[in-house]
Amino acid sequence: MRSLLSILFLSALSTNAFAGEADVVGVEVSGQAGEYTFSVTVKHADEGWDHYADGWEVVGEDGTVYGKRVLAHPHVNEQPFTRSGRIKIPAGVKNVIVRAHDSVHGYGGKEMIVPVPVASNL
Repeated sequence: MRSLLSILFLSALSTNAFAGEADVVGVEVSGQAGEYTFSVTVKHADEGWDHYADGWEVVGEDGTVYGKRVLAHPHVNEQPFTRSGRIKIPAGVKNVIVRAHDSVHGYGGKEMIVPVPVASNL
């Protein structure tokens, strides 16, 4: 009986980590110099409110966080999913890193390095 209880306890502890980390699997960027719309596709084995992809952010190569999108609920039956957000990026920044966050692991899944569109002088 004690072994069964130990197994059940360990199983309960490990269920929160089962879904793994959130991965960025696609990014589209549009907009003009200074302010861009990022459409970010995230893949994560959301399990419900206890473990789900709860956001993404755009970060400079120097670590500066330019903006975040908070995801307000799990996407258990919608994988992968895409959400957009407007992000201000200073002139001169050529590339940014887009990374996803989940409620258990934080950051750590697949990231994408994305070029920032160059403004045209029309």
